[in-house]
Amino acid sequence: MASDETEVAIIGGGAAGIAAARHLHDAGVPCLLIEARERLGGRAWTQQKAGFALDLGCGWLHSADLNPWTKIAKEQGHQIDKTPPPWTRPSLPQGFPVEKQLEYREAFNRFHERVVAKLTGDQDYPESEAFEPNGPWNGLLSAVTTYISGAEPEKVSARDFDNYADTHENWRVIEGYGATIVAHATPVPRLLGAVVSRIDRNSKRLKIATGRGDITAERVIVCLPTSILGATELFAPALPEKMQAAVDLPLGLADKLFLSMERPEEFPDDSRLFGRTDRAATATYHLRPFGRPVIECYFGGDNAWALERGGEAAFFDFARQELTDLLGSDFTKRITPLAMNLWGADPFSRGAYSYAPPGKTAARAILAAPVEGRIFFAGEACSRESYSTAHGAYATGVAAAQAILAMRKQKPPG
Repeated sequence: MASDETEVAIIGGGAAGIAAARHLHDAGVPCLLIEARERLGGRAWTQQKAGFALDLGCGWLHSADLNPWTKIAKEQGHQIDKTPPPWTRPSLPQGFPVEKQLEYREAFNRFHERVVAKLTGDQDYPESEAFEPNGPWNGLLSAVTTYISGAEPEKVSARDFDNYADTHENWRVIEGYGATIVAHATPVPRLLGAVVSRIDRNSKRLKIATGRGDITAERVIVCLPTSILGATELFAPALPEKMQAAVDLPLGLADKLFLSMERPEEFPDDSRLFGRTDRAATATYHLRPFGRPVIECYFGGDNAWALERGGEAAFFDFARQELTDLLGSDFTKRITPLAMNLWGADPFSRGAYSYAPPGKTAARAILAAPVEGRIFFAGEACSRESYSTAHGAYATGVAAAQAILAMRKQKPPG
């Protein structure tokens, strides 16, 4: 470790921590980015497999026309692909005839209209209350909700859904979203493989205990997932309000399995298949993203949690069964597992991204509020309108950094 002292310690090297650290570094503020893993990026992780950049975590530049990572990616020389995402176009007809897709799309639109229409005043309720009673598409609507929120609609706040802001522009970085986020941290001092076990706030300077020694700092920005904050006695003295806010914003689960595919040319580029249309426990399959001989398989919610108990093999078996049901038994010979990360089992994530249960949307502001003018919080869960996204994480990281810069102007540190 280069130094055991810094002005600002940023705990958590994901999108929020990187954004905060880079903003402070560029402003000339001594800072240190502390990360438990041996890599940066957190839930943004690009792996190189079979000559392709595969995003095992976040992969889409949501609200891409306003997303700050879009500009950053371009400045890095990365290529932006603006092909409309599969969910905005008809799926392949196998197992899902076009006329049925139209029925589902109408049901999907009615569902979202009812979610918002039922909200009055401070009222909140689970998204599932907007289902049509015994609606034929409720199972598929539940499945799609798990890909969006990481949890089934009966667990997810309608108010939180309504708060989410989206320009409906969704682009991709060919070199990888995770790679873009990590590259943004290039000039920032960092300490990797350093699990933070305690932040002692009894003294004027904060004392941060890590697995690689103690660090003292004037101020700290905490950019950890709610799954960690809500389960760890991180602060001394404790900050029970922060722990409760984290508990009130649990992480849902969305996992991706990448398969290599032989003879891909029979499928259109960037096409999609639904595994099943009659239940929530199913996956969706993005075929030939970027025109590659790859299938990107999406699993969410309770189905993903259950499959994680069987490891990566369970996901492959599930995908293989659904795909062969749709495309014939010979298709199993054409697919091979390529890459995956189990985000629920990952000890430094324990899930994918946050959702607010009914009545808990206020927890986002509670979690984001600074403490004592020297402990700040950032991360996707702190964002009211862009939660669950890397650009939401970026915005909260920069906001925390800017708050520190404003305080330094009023009263220099030390």
